[in-house]
Amino acid sequence: MKISSTFSILFFANAVNAFQSSFMSGSSAVSGVRSGSSLCMKTVAVIGASGLTSTECIYQALKDGHKVVGLTRNAANVKIPQGSGGADADKPFSDPNLKIISGDVTKMSDVEKVFEDEIDGVIVALGGKTKDVGETMLTDGTKNVIAAMKNKGVKRLSVVTSIGAGDSENQAPFFFKVLMWTAMKKIFTDKNNQEEVTRNSGLDYCIVRPGGLTVEEPTGVINVIDGEAGSIPRADVAAFCIGAVLDPDFKYIGQAPCISSVGGTSWTKDRSAAARGEM
Repeated sequence: MKISSTFSILFFANAVNAFQSSFMSGSSAVSGVRSGSSLCMKTVAVIGASGLTSTECIYQALKDGHKVVGLTRNAANVKIPQGSGGADADKPFSDPNLKIISGDVTKMSDVEKVFEDEIDGVIVALGGKTKDVGETMLTDGTKNVIAAMKNKGVKRLSVVTSIGAGDSENQAPFFFKVLMWTAMKKIFTDKNNQEEVTRNSGLDYCIVRPGGLTVEEPTGVINVIDGEAGSIPRADVAAFCIGAVLDPDFKYIGQAPCISSVGGTSWTKDRSAAARGEM
């Protein structure tokens, strides 16, 4: 699938902004029935909890009636997201079902604190300045999370990387490839290694590779694509990640789908009673 040069430029601009937010600021959508029933309440761990995609994961999981345990170096930055949060965006969370742990994912002792709670699924959405967190933070941190999950018998894992990572390089528009080969070379080396340790984890994983990230409201349009990627709101990425760790029959377990708001095969979150644990 080819895209116009104008679209490529737009993707390039969105991608730069997204990576500046994720990797330079210190650190996606299906609406539907929300259930607060304790019978179906799960606990989701969000690693890198202050990131823009992570806060969407937190917000949506809480709205779905689940508990969330987050790990972040920057607890003060864990705020209601712009995309899904509406008028409450940028306000601090005040939900009693949210527990935030201040810590470093590269320190096993900090990661183990997350698993003092009974965790049902884990979302890893890490970011940060390479000069601040090091060139192997994504890989090292994910290794720690995997080890802690295995120790506690937790199986479901969703790891957010990027379009262009691993074997998806040709799904990135040309201008984004230029960034991958130059300014983002170290980041993508770490992302590729992060994907490898995830694939070799033996867990029920899903590596999530979003296209150009935006902070817009959720659209509910989440497409798994084989061609070049378009953009997608972080709110929609979050919905996909939550599905990956909580939906019993999630179809992309053991895969690394690229997701976008355009093209490809549509994915819809399972809101059935069975998926919510009510049957």
